[in-house]
Amino acid sequence: MNFKAILENHILWTALAGWFLAQALKIPLDCFRSRRWDWALFFAAGGMPSSHSALVVATALGSGLHYGFDSPVFALAVAVALVVVYDATGVRRQAGMQAEKINVLVAELLKGHPISQKQLLEVIGHTPLEAIGGVLLGLAVAVGLWLLWG
Repeated sequence: MNFKAILENHILWTALAGWFLAQALKIPLDCFRSRRWDWALFFAAGGMPSSHSALVVATALGSGLHYGFDSPVFALAVAVALVVVYDATGVRRQAGMQAEKINVLVAELLKGHPISQKQLLEVIGHTPLEAIGGVLLGLAVAVGLWLLWG
């Protein structure tokens, strides 16, 4: 394995920076809203901004900036980004909403019973605003790192 090539892969580092910054920003943004620090949010799915959107948009724009907007790499990255952002705001969001309703139903059915049921994960998708936040962050990261690397 050529570690030097990995270290010099600007698209990879752009993608990882987009994801990392999105995950890190969730903590202070949530603290502003809830008035408490929740460090576990760094590893959580869902929330503002969407790290999925930031990762794929940073990758797509980084690919275009480095390889050209007429390259097949850019076209593939845009296609993947569209699928991921759509999935994050559509399918995963709906699954989270269904989990929320199922959790309420199970809680109502089990009141007074000794049966313990694990709650379903409710925050697995993104609102459109959270996805837009991730898209904007991804764009900013890609442009910033491209300007830094030249």
